[in-house]
Amino acid sequence: MTVPERAAVVVIGGGVMGTSTAFHLAEAGVDVLLVEQATLASGSTSRAAGGVRAQFSDPLNVAIAYRSLAAFGQFAERPGGEIDLRRVGYLFLLDRREDVAAFERSVALQNELGVPSRLVSPVEAAVLSPLAGLEGVLAAAFCPLDGHASPESVVHGYAAGARRHGARIATGCAVTGIEIESSGTVRAIATSEGRVATSTVICCAGAWSRGVGALAGVELPVEPIARQITYTAPLAGLPDRVPLTIDFSTGFYFHREGQGLLFGMADRDQPAGFDAPADPDWLTRVLQVAERRAPVLVDAGIAGGWTGYYETSPDHNALVGESTSARRFLYATGFSGHGFLQGPAIGEIVRDLVLGREPFVDVSALSADRFASGKERPERNVV
Repeated sequence: MTVPERAAVVVIGGGVMGTSTAFHLAEAGVDVLLVEQATLASGSTSRAAGGVRAQFSDPLNVAIAYRSLAAFGQFAERPGGEIDLRRVGYLFLLDRREDVAAFERSVALQNELGVPSRLVSPVEAAVLSPLAGLEGVLAAAFCPLDGHASPESVVHGYAAGARRHGARIATGCAVTGIEIESSGTVRAIATSEGRVATSTVICCAGAWSRGVGALAGVELPVEPIARQITYTAPLAGLPDRVPLTIDFSTGFYFHREGQGLLFGMADRDQPAGFDAPADPDWLTRVLQVAERRAPVLVDAGIAGGWTGYYETSPDHNALVGESTSARRFLYATGFSGHGFLQGPAIGEIVRDLVLGREPFVDVSALSADRFASGKERPERNVV
């Protein structure tokens, strides 16, 4: 579409963060323009595994995740649309005593905050996830609220809802500049489709946020990390309910996807950067873990897969806040690949920051300024 001459708020990025933010603002009566350089959900969101959970070890992330889970559960009514939400649970398999102790503490915290997670025995883990190999597993953690959904459907649901409330969405529209007044406030953005006067810009560009921030003279310490995901051909005899099962010590995971399984494993040695080479032996290493943790995958036919990028900051936490150097420039990124899960709640939080309201949770600890001040968050979200 042709961009308008002005908009009260411009949101940059057409993934879950951007469309959720646009929806929440438009619903509140704000004049919103969302710009996306490619197509909606074409970046990190479309390449996410789709997992949604509230099992974290940090109170702030538990609160954000719990709020998002509620929004996913009500998505059909607000904003509307089918997102293929499957509340099959997350099951963390624990084969180290120190991890069992850490999860005991995390489960206690989650329970205090209303999340019905629990530790289970290997016997119960086998019942919950019959495809899992449990050699050496000491215990597991499970929460029935968790599961997975379709990232693309969430994005398009939020986009449709935003449009119904009057938001405008321009795809194939790259942001090439951000104009800042001498007073330090935002004045306009320049795009491949023309200039748009605005007083507020929100960066929801995920792994591409550093470049957008630089246009406004704002340092956003976000790095892109490549992530590979694979899925199988249809498998006979799959259980109807397969929890998203994670081998915590390796990061290997799997869940049902249609008539097959989707699986992956983070490469902890993967260097940051869009041009950083991926390990050509990744799939071999994944299948070596699968021999112990998902034996059915060893002889399964590989139907396909993809490589996507997630954003990470130096302390592996989200960046949510407003710049102090360029006022009315706000930013919202998830942490270490959990942006899809956090999208609904973060959209609500950013709406409140724009409107001068008090968000449901204090996100001041997620400001990008924490790095300049040397006050990184000590909690690294090990769970």
